[in-house]
Amino acid sequence: ENPNIKVDLLLQPMDTETRMQTLVTPLSSKESTPDVFLMDVAWIGQFAASNWLAPLDDFVSKDNYDLSVFFKKTLDLADRYKGKLCALPVYIDAGLLYYRKDLLSKYGYNAPPATWDDLVKMAQKVQEGERKSNPNFWGYVWQGKQYEGLVCDFLEFIVSNGGNILDQDGNPVINSQNNVQAVTFMRDLIHKYKISPPNTYTEMTEEPVRTTFQSGNALFERNWPYAWGLHNADDSPVKGKVGIAPLPHFAGGESAATLGGWHIGMNIYSKNQDAAWQFIKFVESFDTEKGFAMNLGWNPGRQDVYSDPDVIAKAPYLKDLRTVFIGAVPRPVVPYYTKLSEVIQKYVNAAIAGTMDPKTALDKAQDEVKAIIAQYK
Repeated sequence: ENPNIKVDLLLQPMDTETRMQTLVTPLSSKESTPDVFLMDVAWIGQFAASNWLAPLDDFVSKDNYDLSVFFKKTLDLADRYKGKLCALPVYIDAGLLYYRKDLLSKYGYNAPPATWDDLVKMAQKVQEGERKSNPNFWGYVWQGKQYEGLVCDFLEFIVSNGGNILDQDGNPVINSQNNVQAVTFMRDLIHKYKISPPNTYTEMTEEPVRTTFQSGNALFERNWPYAWGLHNADDSPVKGKVGIAPLPHFAGGESAATLGGWHIGMNIYSKNQDAAWQFIKFVESFDTEKGFAMNLGWNPGRQDVYSDPDVIAKAPYLKDLRTVFIGAVPRPVVPYYTKLSEVIQKYVNAAIAGTMDPKTALDKAQDEVKAIIAQYK
């Protein structure tokens, strides 16, 4: 397509924080390379506020580039900063509920839970039955350790109860009544209903959660789409027994899935911006995105790839994922996100551990986040 454009691919570290630093260093020094790079969705606000991302709007309008192929909510809430388009989604991720189809059927259920109350009732019944032969069995496993994954789970719980982290004007609403209810429920999963293990708040990140479920020791699991392929690998004890569904919601609320994934952006200091735009269009083309889905198992940033017959034949679960991705909720796209996240991690973890009352924990988080925002005004 563009035989005159030569592209040098730079291998990046696997660890997300190290990878971020390999971009922050050259960009903060106003270096012209890399011209184009992938960003974790959580970095976009910081990079855009630092004025490191070239706005893509002029390129889009000049080429009459069709943005309708992307998930609208993702573009509007994650890829735009102060009204300007700063990135495009290449690979989409969102939180999902995994469940054991065989066990739900065994205990008389014909569908996964729609509400969190349903999940508790199902989990208690199945856990009680399964523990007769497997004392290590749990009803629900999820990410509760003090790290970024807890913020993702927290966001899903609070938004599914009508809450949020910031309001539409960017003011913190962390200690709202809806949020206090949601965090109380998170704590109760461990301490009151006892369907989530005590190590939820000390050890549970994505992989311990996945391996617990995959070894046959849980009914429900919250995780990202990557776990699907592993659960259905030939050596998996739960192969063929797993279903996926949107995460439950509270009564009167709607299911929420935290948006994850990788987005492509252009260095504002690049000396090759026209070529960089051609490369972005190549990466985002239907054929390239289809190739990512077929060969790498990536969840495409483009909606139209999800209905491609070849892709569906190879990865039938993508049909279900599309409905989850349409409503995915990004973490706040703000320049102080890293600090905000650290505060939420600390206090929500204390609340679910039972070392701090949920209201007190969220009141303290609210005060600290207010102080952080004041530094940026």
